[in-house]
Amino acid sequence: MNQKQLETWAPWGLLIATLVIWQGMCSLFNVSEFVFPSPLRIWQQMVEYRDVIAGHAWRTFWVTMVGFGIAIVVGVLLGFVIGSSRLAYAAVYPLMTGFNALPKAAFVPILVVWFGIGVGPAILTAFLISFFPIMVNIATGLATLEPELEDVLRVLGAKRWDVLIKVGLPRSMPYFYGSLKVAITLAFVGTTVSEMTAANEGIGYLLISAGSAMQMGLAFAGLVVVGAMAMIMYELFSMIEKHTTGWAHRGSQNH
Repeated sequence: MNQKQLETWAPWGLLIATLVIWQGMCSLFNVSEFVFPSPLRIWQQMVEYRDVIAGHAWRTFWVTMVGFGIAIVVGVLLGFVIGSSRLAYAAVYPLMTGFNALPKAAFVPILVVWFGIGVGPAILTAFLISFFPIMVNIATGLATLEPELEDVLRVLGAKRWDVLIKVGLPRSMPYFYGSLKVAITLAFVGTTVSEMTAANEGIGYLLISAGSAMQMGLAFAGLVVVGAMAMIMYELFSMIEKHTTGWAHRGSQNH
């Protein structure tokens, strides 16, 4: 098995080993399923309640995608504005950093007052928690454009706008895709947190309902589904990144 195959199968091997140890510990110490369910119990609950889980999962998925889509638009626009102007970078970036430090879960009660219980708070929470990485990476990609390269382009007749669009944005693409992979996982977190307090559907609502009914296997099944959806979207963006920004990963492709 070569290095590339080893890297491909390593996550699966680690996952299988973790599940085997987890199941073994639960069986060996006879851990109650109401305290910490075994992987086998989680699978049984997932199969038993597959229709219910699928309905809640679909709601969480599309709500997350809507919030994430808004985050991409706002993050790219703000990142472009901040990264293309030193004045904007100095003025806006510290404020955005301070805003990002605020716990987004604290916004959920406020959003409920403004928009009521339903998809509104969940979409906005997913947006609020995921737009910052996109904005930062776009701004960083534009703001760190080499001065020497910019000077050469100016000598050749390029205007500031030409430099940003034809050089700055393509150069920012690896940063952009890296931010998408981080932001999508955060978006699922934001949606789930909001659904736990401000929804009657979704995986977050399922977690609260299952916990109240002491169905810990079902609650863990919901967590597994959220994790699986986030991993699938992460891998999707990784594939798109490799096909569109292969020039930025030449060194890693040779290993």
